[in-house]
Order: sequence, then C-alpha cells, then structure tokens
Amino acid sequence: MAKSLRHTAILGALLALGACSSTPSGPLGSAQAPCPRIAILADGADLTAFQAGGPRDLTAMVLDARITGFDATCDYSGRDRRALDIRITPRFEAERGPAAQGRAAELPWFVALSDVGDTTLIDRQAFTTRLTFPTNVPRLVGPGATARVSLPLAEGVRAVDYAIRISFQLTPEQLAQNRARGPR
Repeated sequence: MAKSLRHTAILGALLALGACSSTPSGPLGSAQAPCPRIAILADGADLTAFQAGGPRDLTAMVLDARITGFDATCDYSGRDRRALDIRITPRFEAERGPAAQGRAAELPWFVALSDVGDTTLIDRQAFTTRLTFPTNVPRLVGPGATARVSLPLAEGVRAVDYAIRISFQLTPEQLAQNRARGPR
C-alpha cells in the first residue's frame, strides 16, 4: 500500500512538471493582456442622416444610428510578447428613416488610438459597415467589422497609458447637430 501511494505521488509530480513545461515562455507567461482605455466618443455616438437639401425633420430622415457598445479583446503579440494586439467590434443600432431610398445603408466609423492625454494621435483606422434592411424591418441591431490595432509596449509603457476612441465619421453638420442635441 505504501508503494502504491509513492507511485501515485511520483505520477502526480510528473504530471505537474509536464503542465509547467507547456506554459508559454516569455516575460509575461500566460498572463491576461491588459487593454488600453476604450470608450465611445459622446459627440460621435449618434449618426442621423437627412435628405440633401431637405428639412431637418422626421419626414426627411434617411437613417438614425447609434453605437450602443463594443466588444474588445487584447492579447500579447510579437516574438517577445512586447506588443498588444487589440480587437474591437462595435455594436450598432440603426433605424431606416421615411426618406430612405432602397434597403441598404452605410455606417462610416473609426477607431483612434492616442496617448491617454489625447496629445498625440498614434493610429486612426476608418471602416464602413453596410446594413441591409429586410422588407418591413425598419430597425437593425448588430455588430460592425472588427478593428485591429497594434500597440508596441516599450520598456516602462503600459496599456493604460493609451486610449482608444470609437466614433461615427460625421460631417461638420452632423457633429454640430449631436452637440446641440446632447447625448441620448
């Protein structure tokens, strides 16, 4: 019986050592990667499009959309794991207006990476999400494309030292309208 316990203990130790050898190498091991601060710009969270040259009321509305949230993951990347691979997928809600022509709508949006004080723009990527409204369906909810941002982590640099903003790409008139209306 003592021999059986000793064999079990040795087998357990070997299994534990085998598990240790499968741990990724590198200074960070298998630690969960931190993400920078990610936020939706309040002034750019809504997009309301009207017919060109028409009034700015419900009868002339082509599309009303908003960024309702996002999903984000951050993973270490690079041979020495000194970079972050950041994937951001925004969630949209869109309503087709009475003045819409056709069933398709395009939502222009972007992600911007800056230092946390917003003094330096490091990366900006623009995207367009195309929505197709089925017949008799005036409202859609769903994800946009996934944005990928790479952030090198030099010595002493932390993910929280950076910020990522998500926003619709607005015209000056749309931006002024959002600021006048305020966040919804």
